[in-house]
Amino acid sequence: MGLLACPFCREMYEEGEATACPVCQMPLAQLHKLPPSHDALHDEAGVPTAPEMERMPLTYLGRGKAPLAALGLVGLVLFFLPWVQLTLPVIEGRSGFVLAKNIGWLWGCCAAWCVLVPTVLSRRSIFQMRGARVAAAFLSAFPAVSVAVLLARPPHGARHMPVRFTWDWPLWATLAVSLACVLLSFRLGGSVRDIKVTKGSSAGQQLH
Repeated sequence: MGLLACPFCREMYEEGEATACPVCQMPLAQLHKLPPSHDALHDEAGVPTAPEMERMPLTYLGRGKAPLAALGLVGLVLFFLPWVQLTLPVIEGRSGFVLAKNIGWLWGCCAAWCVLVPTVLSRRSIFQMRGARVAAAFLSAFPAVSVAVLLARPPHGARHMPVRFTWDWPLWATLAVSLACVLLSFRLGGSVRDIKVTKGSSAGQQLH
């Protein structure tokens, strides 16, 4: 027994069950004779339902992806530069990486930068970029929070082993980069009002 379907809503019926759609009042037709529905085209052929859903090349770095990913890499490099300059009991510089060996939660800084960069670069549509704003902002803020906690509760030596040190510039740079990334995260994907259509009869035109 064949199936019938409404050409408009695509509700299906068995032959003999009805001759017209009770909702749309349209005559039913053989299901296999109907053209693919809009949803089927979207699922099977990749036709976007809206310009902001259009998938872009992996190399596309517009709409805030490039500066956010670049600053994420800068933050990762800063993690391995001296954050602290010890003057007592020894004279040496200690990076965020070295400090994290004794202050475990500082590893979160490295993890945040490592996750932020691929999170941003893997977004291939404006919809995905805008949807990643909160996650990107959270990851971007973690290094700033870590630096703030470190400044509020600095390392201290043992009772008979005083420690003297100064904060080095990579620590302050990490704080600045982290805050800048938070601001950029909320602009990731840009506005949906200035999308340039690349397919169809409106290709090359900008939507407003």
